[in-house]
Amino acid sequence: ILFFTKGPTKALEFSAGYLVELSLSIDNLFVFLLLFKYFKLHPKHQHHILMCGVIGALIMRLIFIIVGIAFVERFHWLFYIFGLFLVYTGLHLVTRKQVSTIDPSDTWLVRMIRCIIPITNEIHDSFFIRKSGVLTATPLFIALISIEATDIVFAADSIPAIFGITMDPFIVYTSNAFAILGLRSFYFVLERYMQFFSHLHYGISSVLVFIGLKMLLTEYVPIPNYMSLLVITTLISISIIYSGKKV
Repeated sequence: ILFFTKGPTKALEFSAGYLVELSLSIDNLFVFLLLFKYFKLHPKHQHHILMCGVIGALIMRLIFIIVGIAFVERFHWLFYIFGLFLVYTGLHLVTRKQVSTIDPSDTWLVRMIRCIIPITNEIHDSFFIRKSGVLTATPLFIALISIEATDIVFAADSIPAIFGITMDPFIVYTSNAFAILGLRSFYFVLERYMQFFSHLHYGISSVLVFIGLKMLLTEYVPIPNYMSLLVITTLISISIIYSGKKV
């Protein structure tokens, strides 16, 4: 649709942006998987939480994008700060230790919630219940809050990354939105075939470094969008193929 209405340039920007956001979202899904395993949530509860999480993510990403574009347009030097941040994040992603366990109950966010409202360890179908006449939060609510908090952290990478491809607000948000809308279904694929993404973080880190360098060198070595799409696709594909060979 974008190709026929706005031309090949916008279509390439959307394609590259969507692929970047989807690949970065996969890393996010690994955390979701650990959260659901920790809370021992039934698949029907996982569907409900993911749907609410997607809606929350769409709203938060819209706010981040509007604010981010406004700041970059006013303070152009932030574009280079984002570039440096992406290069650092990409290199850090390669060297970091993979998270094998997670304890959401020990985070500052959950501790803060406990100060406001009681939390039960019993699994229920709703986010809140009445226990002895007192409004009490359930593990479903804690899982949802943890997922929303995780998305905010990951947005710190994904939003600057899409800025390295385009500053068109429409393309930035739609590529984010379509990537996020696919997370609910993609999660259940990842859960079954997780072993095929064991080395995906190498591809993601390479993509972040590439986009960061592209932002830093944009005035000296401009990289066309078709080349960016080709590089991103190649890096992600190689990391997935390499993961499959290690299974």
